[in-house]
Amino acid sequence: MAENPEFVIEMLHITKEFPGIKANDDITLQLRRGEIHALLGENGAGKSTLMSVLFGLYQPERGEIRKDGKVVKIHDPNDATRLHIGMVHQHFQLVDVFTVLDNIILGAEDTRMGFLEKRRARKKIEELSERYGLHVDLDALVEDISVGMQQRVEILKMLYRDNEILIFDEPTAVLTQQEIDELMKIMKGLTHEGKSILFISHKLNEIMEISDRVSVLRKGKYIGTVNTAETTKEELSRMMVGRPVQLVVDKTEAAPGAPILEISGLTVPSKLHKNDAVKNVSFTVRAGEIVCIAGIDGNGQTEFVHALTGLEKASAGKIVLNGKDITHDSIRRRAQAGMSHIPEDRHKHGLVLDFTLEQNMVLQRYYEPAFQSGGFIKFDEVRRYSEELIGKFDVRSGQGAVTVVRSMSGGNQQKAIVARELDRNMPLVVAVQPTRGLDVGAIEYIHKQLVAQRDAGKAVLLVSLELEEVLSLSDRILVMYDGEIVGEVDPKKTTPEELGLYMAGAKRQENKEDGE
Repeated sequence: MAENPEFVIEMLHITKEFPGIKANDDITLQLRRGEIHALLGENGAGKSTLMSVLFGLYQPERGEIRKDGKVVKIHDPNDATRLHIGMVHQHFQLVDVFTVLDNIILGAEDTRMGFLEKRRARKKIEELSERYGLHVDLDALVEDISVGMQQRVEILKMLYRDNEILIFDEPTAVLTQQEIDELMKIMKGLTHEGKSILFISHKLNEIMEISDRVSVLRKGKYIGTVNTAETTKEELSRMMVGRPVQLVVDKTEAAPGAPILEISGLTVPSKLHKNDAVKNVSFTVRAGEIVCIAGIDGNGQTEFVHALTGLEKASAGKIVLNGKDITHDSIRRRAQAGMSHIPEDRHKHGLVLDFTLEQNMVLQRYYEPAFQSGGFIKFDEVRRYSEELIGKFDVRSGQGAVTVVRSMSGGNQQKAIVARELDRNMPLVVAVQPTRGLDVGAIEYIHKQLVAQRDAGKAVLLVSLELEEVLSLSDRILVMYDGEIVGEVDPKKTTPEELGLYMAGAKRQENKEDGE
């Protein structure tokens, strides 16, 4: 016992079960004081569940938690807070219509004689944001600030509660590269101040860059802990997936055919300010090629995709799919005209979270003769079809086709959407951040699927913020900055640095011929 206080937190032999699944199976994890300890594993490996046990959101069936060598009971997040344990969740826990200040103090309000003492709170938060370089506008509404800023708010929430053990659950899944670099600096700064960090991720580059040690989980079991300085990305991916993983996309030269998607002069108004979010964008995507729109988040990509897929109306311009003008068509009409869409926001636009997996698999097809007769759903057909997709795309869930989608891990929710959209076998695949929040095994699989779509003569329009993905997957790259296409580059002839200059708006191609 005497040597144990070198570990600020120990989770010993933790077992947590859900219907049909052992999410954590006898897992032991030890966190040293002042270290960044990465928790690595595939989607559904049990990482978030283990951290939710530590934060008091779940009670384990077996096992114990020690803090500074002493056994502690954590019944709920309030117990965790009293023990100075804080957590930034993968999907932020913020109230959109509250200000940043109100979100930070929510649940830990300072009152005097029954009145809120916001002045003292503001002063404390300003000192914290200065000390850790976490600058945010305390009076802005959360719904009006960027995702990177929302993350800062979540970190300030932890620091405001004087937390010493900080859990980051997939903190970079929704950030731009610049925001990720910023977060890495902040995390290093926190450990210099004596904080201890548990960092859930499956981005190997980040783990290699920032962590001191890595613990790997696979299918709910503990595989091992290694010192980051003594391992490699290949070794970690093998521990995580159980086999060697191809970290580079393997594809032949593209052979583009006829135009499938033709966009001319597309302009989309902005909801946030008076300017247009997308300004006079024109380009073509041909059969048999992957064209990628690259850019820093917030430069019009989201609004462009919404206008293309029918989620928002364009104010000018024309969209032609397979020779048919679909500019004013409904979402269903566009889908029927030949468009598959893997959306950016899987919860808002990709799934009905309280439906089962099988219901989600036929969301766009339930009215087809294969799945209904005389207005009645053929439930056996829906079950058979969804089980086929679940097997083909390795979608993991506790109860198979009847699992409620909300209970699945984020990565498996994403796989379900990819399975549904690619299986529809459409001439155009619009894939927006298709590998966001996925582990290396799943990324490898989805990249192969997208290349297979291209090789089968489909047109693929990829929208991604991941530079590595952009460079390895695309046949042509269009860079979007401030709502405009500022350059078209060949991935084989460009560098990450050159791409970065276009993305930051420092470089632009003038009078570029369309389709050049």
